[in-house]
Order: sequence, then structure tokens, then C-alpha cells
Amino acid sequence: MKKISILGSTGSVGIQSLSVISQNKSKFQVDCLSCNSNADLLLEQTKEFMPKKVAINHLASLHPINDFCSNNNIELIVGKNSSDILSQFTEIDLAINSIVGSSGLIPTLNIVNNNIDLALSNKESLVLGGHLIMPKVKKNTANLIPVDSEHSAIFQCLYGEKTNTLKKIILTGSGGPFLKRPLNTFSSIQAKEALKHPNWEMGRKISIDSSTMMNKSLEFIEAMWLFNVEADDIDIVIHPESIIHSMVQFIDDSYKAHLGVPDMKIPIQYALSHPGRIRNSFGSLDFSEIGSFTFLKPDYQRYPALELLERLLNEKGNRIPVMSIANDYVVEKFLSKKISFTDIVKLIDETVEKFGDNSTPSAEDLIILNEKIKLYLH
Repeated sequence: MKKISILGSTGSVGIQSLSVISQNKSKFQVDCLSCNSNADLLLEQTKEFMPKKVAINHLASLHPINDFCSNNNIELIVGKNSSDILSQFTEIDLAINSIVGSSGLIPTLNIVNNNIDLALSNKESLVLGGHLIMPKVKKNTANLIPVDSEHSAIFQCLYGEKTNTLKKIILTGSGGPFLKRPLNTFSSIQAKEALKHPNWEMGRKISIDSSTMMNKSLEFIEAMWLFNVEADDIDIVIHPESIIHSMVQFIDDSYKAHLGVPDMKIPIQYALSHPGRIRNSFGSLDFSEIGSFTFLKPDYQRYPALELLERLLNEKGNRIPVMSIANDYVVEKFLSKKISFTDIVKLIDETVEKFGDNSTPSAEDLIILNEKIKLYLH
């Protein structure tokens, strides 16, 4: 039985991870749970799975989770860096890092430093600190298994293949909810519209990232680190049906594509069960009903986040980490109705101009940079 730690258990990926585990309780045991502030849901999860340790960043002193953990000999860790502390627990077999945004970096580093299998949903870890994380992963005996549907797809396509046979990665994206919306109406887009993804059920932050396709910019960098490829080795293509989760091209110009229904529980379950597979009831494809697939070239006017990425790929230093950190706070501003939809990428670009330099940041540098950008954007 695998002992599992879930960082970010009350978010979309965390909830779906526990759903997968609840259907396979003979195979997985939840030993650790963490969240930011949703104490009510964390308490429900704690009652169901009875972990050894629970962590939460913000907690009212009189919340009933305090007494529940005390009465059941469950260690409760409370404080701003609680997930960082929990991520240092080594008596587990696999950690799922589903923390949202830049806060996931230090937990990822801790898990990798302890040579523990990591199911990584937090793409920002690699966007910010791929240069810190991947050299250690390569020296480790533990596995890093991507949870993002696209990177899970690529990982599965390349599994068992020789690395020198890869020619190109084709990273697919749905185009989000505004693929066909007239460009002259973008300034009036409301948060509730941007949160309605046509195919996937996701958390608020990643839903906004999908609407701007900033998620694809971040996934592009993540793929570079995960699969040790250059920018020229990756193409982005719009695939509105979200059935082909990504593809790879080999040196003989043959292709592999990974297909499945758009359900995050599938890549989550693969990460949990790797290198094996488990039967599930998540649904299968009916190709006669699908009929055909659509592929489109991304339009930079519609998705300026991709144009920003292309420009920053040609510049050295900390600019891509700045882009990622800024995105966290700019999305918050949009969700709080403080800026318009069309301001999102403009404000991120402005932040890159202010804080970007040619340095290669350490983990400590990235923590300081995060605080500076947070103050600037708040």
C-alpha cells in the first residue's frame, strides 16, 4: 500500500486526487494533507482519511479541527509555511504537489531533496526553479511524474522510448472559453465568463490561465525542463475538443498521441499507480460520436500571453520566473474586479520590465522576488 501526502488537498486537483484514492483504498493510504485556508473542507477530509499529519496556513483558534486532531492523535501544523514544513516529512511513498502558484516551489524542492516520488501538478515549481529542481531529480532514484494532462500525456508517449529519438513535442490546448469570441469584446469579459472552461473542471486560477492561455506559456517552460528539450523542439497547437492531450514526433517522423476524456482524475490516477495502471469508471471515448478533430494555430492577438512567452524565451535571466510570479497576483486582481481581462497580460509584461534582470535566481532569491512583486501588484 502506497503512503500518500497531498499538498493542496482542498483545491481542484487535491479533491480529485482524494476521489481517486477513495475508490482505491486498498492500494493507497493518505498520511498527510495540507491546504491554505479551507479549514471546513480540510476537516471533512481529515475525518474521512485519518492522516497522520495535517497542515493549514490560516486557521481560527476555535475551529473544530483543532480538537478533532488533538483527540485523534493527528499532528496539526498551523502557520504561513505549514505546507513547507509538511513537505519535509519523509515517511511517505509519494507526494502530490497540487498547491496553486509560486507557493509550490519550496515544497517541491523539499520533496526532491528527500528523494521521494513526486506527482507534480504545480507547474510553477519548474517555471520558477527548473534549474534548481531537475539536476537533483536526475541524480535521484525517485520519480517525478507530471500530473498536468498535457505533460502526463507526453510522459506516457515517451515512456520506454530512447531520449535521442524525440524530434518534437506538440503541446495541445483547448483555446479556452474565448476561442471564437470577437476580439473587440475582450475588454468587457467578466471573471464569471473566464471561469467557464468549455471542457475541463478546474480551479479558479488555472481557469483564468486557460482563458488567457498563460497556462500554455507556463506549460511550455515546464515541458522544456521535464523533457530536457529546447524551445524550438516544442509547438503549441489549439485543439478545441481536448481529447488529444498532447503528441510527440520522433526522428523517423512517426507520431504518438495520448487521447482520453477530459478528466483530471485520469492523469492523477496514472501518477498514483505508476508504473502500473488501474481500472476506473471515469468514462471512455466513442470515436464515431466524436467524428473529427480540429487543430488551429494560436492567434497572438487573441492570446498575447503566448507572444510574451516567445519574446521572453529569447532573453536570459529571471524574466520567465517574474512572469509566472506576476501572473499569480494579476489573476487575483482580475478575479477581484480590480483590472479588466485585457489588462492581465499587459500588467504581467509591465512587471517583467520592472523586475526582470539577467540573474539566475536561487531559491532564496525567488522567495524575495515573490515578496517584492506581491507588494508591487497589491
